[in-house]
Order: sequence, then structure tokens, then C-alpha cells
Amino acid sequence: MGNSITEGWSKLDKSFWDGKPYINRGISGQTTPQMVLRFQQDVIDLKPKVVVILAGTNDIAGNTGPMTLEQTRDNIIAMAQLANANRIQVVISSVIPAFDYPWKPGLEPAEKIVVLNKMLKEYASKSKIVYLDYFSAMADERNGLRKGLGDDGVHPNLDGYKIMAPLAEKAIAEALQKQ
Repeated sequence: MGNSITEGWSKLDKSFWDGKPYINRGISGQTTPQMVLRFQQDVIDLKPKVVVILAGTNDIAGNTGPMTLEQTRDNIIAMAQLANANRIQVVISSVIPAFDYPWKPGLEPAEKIVVLNKMLKEYASKSKIVYLDYFSAMADERNGLRKGLGDDGVHPNLDGYKIMAPLAEKAIAEALQKQ
């Protein structure tokens, strides 16, 4: 469940998806309030064993208007709670590093992403939910996306997804053990 980073994954790295019981529910540009609205049909109605939630960068970018980090965290928590209420195990992903947004330059998202990731990790720990840390594996010294892992500093390329894939599979396996 996510935005363009999730949507692009199945286009750029078909090997991650082929032959696996994964369903990609990424929609480019979406923010967490939009994801909460479609969570019933895109996750709950499909009855998965696990949902991996990767969201928040478009909130920081203000794609649907200004939002606080707390509002973003609370929307991700709402999705996690909906999943739990429907016996779906949850994996909360860190937001991917980004030093700047090419479509909205000058917002300085890097430190906001660090703070949001800390909030998400704390919630996951407190709630005994799997936390998937893409950020640490992909960040450079400026807390942006490491050179070579994406073409625009926000969206992973194939090399970026190849870093994400084993991390995601490990998190999914960990969540399945909690059933």
C-alpha cells in the first residue's frame, strides 16, 4: 500500500513480484489521507495476511495541502489499526530518503523524513508491529537518496528496489510469524 514508490516497483523490478502472492496497491502522488480512504477496498477487502504500508513523502511535499508530521503518523496508525482489526499483520515502512522534491523544490524534506521515521518506528515498537527501515539502507550523508539508487532523488531505480526487496521480504516473513 503506497504511492508512486510502490507503484513503480512492479514496473521496474518485476522479479520481486512474479510468482509471489503480492498485490501492488501504489498510486502515484497519493498522500496518507487518500490512502486511508481506499484502505478498505485496496487492502481489507482483498484479505491479505500482511500489508506493507509505505507512505508519507507526498504528505511532506504537500501534495494535497499542508500537513503536520503528526497528521501523517496518525493516518498511518489509522491504516495499521484497520488492518489489525481485520486480522491483517502490519509492516510499517520508513519513508525513503529525499533531500529535495523535484516537483516542489526548496521544501527541505530530509530532516522532516528523519523525524517522521522516528515517530513511525516508536509507534511500531510500542504496538509490536514490524518496522521496515528502508531509510538507513538508502540514505546518503545529507539524508537524501544515495547516488545511484534513483534518478530524481526521490523514486528508486532498479538498483534502489534491489536494496529494498530483501528488506521487504524479511519484514513480511517476520510479520507472518506473528499470525
